[in-house]
Amino acid sequence: MDFTIVTASYNYGQYIGECLRSVVEQEGVSFEHLVMDAGSKDDTAAVVSRFPHAQFFQEPDKGMTDGINKGFRRAKGKWVMWLNADDRLKPNALRRVKEFAASRPDADVIHGGWDYMDGEGMTTRRMPAIPFDFRILVQNGCYIGSTACFYRRETTIAEGHLLDDGFGYCMDGEYYARLAHLGKRFLHMPEILADFRLHDQSISQKSLGKGDMNNLLRLQRQLAEPRAIRRLYGIKPFKDENLSLIVDGLLYHIYRFKKGALRALHGRQTKG
Repeated sequence: MDFTIVTASYNYGQYIGECLRSVVEQEGVSFEHLVMDAGSKDDTAAVVSRFPHAQFFQEPDKGMTDGINKGFRRAKGKWVMWLNADDRLKPNALRRVKEFAASRPDADVIHGGWDYMDGEGMTTRRMPAIPFDFRILVQNGCYIGSTACFYRRETTIAEGHLLDDGFGYCMDGEYYARLAHLGKRFLHMPEILADFRLHDQSISQKSLGKGDMNNLLRLQRQLAEPRAIRRLYGIKPFKDENLSLIVDGLLYHIYRFKKGALRALHGRQTKG
């Protein structure tokens, strides 16, 4: 089997049909699509039942990270990805990844570009893939779209490398940093592979611009997780915490500039 697509879901019946349709319409590859549902109370189960290709597992989990890991453990495909319940694959994305992977047998992780879209499915911004840079990832933050990233199962998940369920927001960034730290090879693919939806209910958007206590606590957690990644894998020139924070700030902006320059350069080379 070429691919396993893992989709963690909870009350995303409004969008999951688009996700499932984008997978079933993929051509030229073999795949399985595992939907790991945490016990949705909406019409998710009814929507999934209209797509016979999907394997639907409904049981409680400890959050999205745990749901994805449950899917990873069941995966049988040569390449594994997680596709958010509100996101979509581009047409023929899997075939293009398969062809690219065949030419690069040294790759453990392949990542491509993606389009941001709004709640209505309209494209708002294009994010071309850039070559893997460990320092950009750690010092500036995760810049690889999880919904356009593929893991060679044999050299990642089958070796026991799963998401860290201590992370609820930046689990992808921590995973990439850990795999790279272990020596896994990342290769970027200069093509747009997926649509990444941003809306009020998405994890990437929660806590932004809202002032109640629960959301402030979520925002604090969102900010804490990238700091934890920097502490684990980042540059540590000083023992003094205040000096380290200053260096962190400088490195953040240095690598932000580098990331922007690379996006501008590779944006012209990216296929839609």
